[in-house]
Amino acid sequence: MSTSGAPTLRQQRLGFELRKLRENAGLTSTAAAARVGVNQAHMSRIEVGRYPVSADRVRAFARAYTCTDQSLIDALVGMTGRRVRGWWEEYRDILRPSALDLAELEYHCTAMRIASVIHVPGLLQTADHARALFLDVFPPLSPPEVEHRVSHRIKRQAVLYGDHSASLSTVVHEAALRMGVGGPAVARRQIRQLIEMSAREDISVRVIPFGAGAFPGSGQPIVYFSASVPQLDTVQLDTDHGSEFLDAYAYLAKYRMILDRLDSCALSPVESRDLMARIEKET
Repeated sequence: MSTSGAPTLRQQRLGFELRKLRENAGLTSTAAAARVGVNQAHMSRIEVGRYPVSADRVRAFARAYTCTDQSLIDALVGMTGRRVRGWWEEYRDILRPSALDLAELEYHCTAMRIASVIHVPGLLQTADHARALFLDVFPPLSPPEVEHRVSHRIKRQAVLYGDHSASLSTVVHEAALRMGVGGPAVARRQIRQLIEMSAREDISVRVIPFGAGAFPGSGQPIVYFSASVPQLDTVQLDTDHGSEFLDAYAYLAKYRMILDRLDSCALSPVESRDLMARIEKET
């Protein structure tokens, strides 16, 4: 039975990785289908994420493709089955699919690295800060649309709590801290939240000060999601037309280098907290 609705980013990624294993083995889809005992149409739907695939079937594919990377096989097995009915599913007919894919990525990742120049990362925003941002988008959103986006953003922050929370490393430019989003009171509460979150062992908030000079990248927010194996990592870029997700090896390597360079431009965690405290008093 095909998956209901359009496949999620996670389902598409599983299909893509199985296709990549097949191509690396030098097999056509027809030959691979014959080896694992499925028809051609079934194989095509699996490789685009439109047909649920079982753990046993993934292992059969791995044997047929002579894949010996057990860590990768185990990680792919972990992606099998039907769509996880996470909390984000309640927004399926309300927000664009990329917003749901982002929440699902955050839910399944093991760690995140974020770089942002003019905005505080969404996972660290207060509700009032997020609301002020959504009230200023173009074209304007209706009040219900604003509140749906705010609630979705705040619910995403659950990944930072609990026994299986993902670690978070962020680099934020001083410009983001001085934007004054929502007015002085909202801005002060936002900076106070950043200071409090940065005190946690599993969360790092480092600031690039104005005096640091030039830095790499275009200034667009970057999120690097680490998976259980590096081959399944994903980069998300936040653009004016929505989220863009990248998983090609060259892109992953490029953005790891950019994030490393941004890290080298940032103050230490202690220096960053001191700067944030000064900005809070000045706001």
